[in-house]
Amino acid sequence: MMTTTILEKSPAAAREISFEEVRQFLFAEARALDDRDWDTWLTFYHDDAEFWMPAWDDYDTLTEDPQNEISLIWYGDKSGIQDRVFRIKTDRSSATSLPEPRTSHNISNIEIMSQKDGVLELRFNWLTLSYRYQNTDQHWGTSFYTIDTTGAKPLIRRKKVILKNDCIHHVVDVYHI
Repeated sequence: MMTTTILEKSPAAAREISFEEVRQFLFAEARALDDRDWDTWLTFYHDDAEFWMPAWDDYDTLTEDPQNEISLIWYGDKSGIQDRVFRIKTDRSSATSLPEPRTSHNISNIEIMSQKDGVLELRFNWLTLSYRYQNTDQHWGTSFYTIDTTGAKPLIRRKKVILKNDCIHHVVDVYHI
C-alpha cells in the first residue's frame, strides 16, 4: 500500500491562490502574533510544518542543516510549535519574555516564487518592532514559506526565516519574527 503526503495529491485538489489572498494570509498570520492570539496563529500551520530560523556561522554564512548545525529556532513539525505556544501561554519557559512584548509586524516585498499542484512558494521581507521594559527593539529579515493550497484553507508546510540583524540583546522568540 502506497501512502502519499498532502503535497503529492493530484492537481485537481489544488487551487490557485491570488496575490491578494497571499497578502491577506500573511497579514492575518502577523495579526495573530501581534494580538497574541496563539490558538489562531497555530491554525496557519500544517501538522507536518517545519519552522526553521538558521544561524549565521563565523564566516557570515547561514547554517544549512538544522539537524546537525546550530539554528536560532528549529521545529521539525507542528508539535514543536504547539509546545512553544504552550510554554508561552503558561509561563513555563525561562526563555519566555514576561511581560510579553507588544509587537508590530510589517510585511513587504511579497513575491510568489512558484505555484503548482497545490504548492505555493513565497518570499517576503519583514520588520518587527517590539516594545518591552520601556525599550523598543527591531528585528528584520526575509522569510520563505511553502504553503499547501489543497485543503479548505491554505496551510504553512515550511517556514524558513532569515534574521538579518542577528546581533541581538535577548532571546528571539516566535513572536519577534
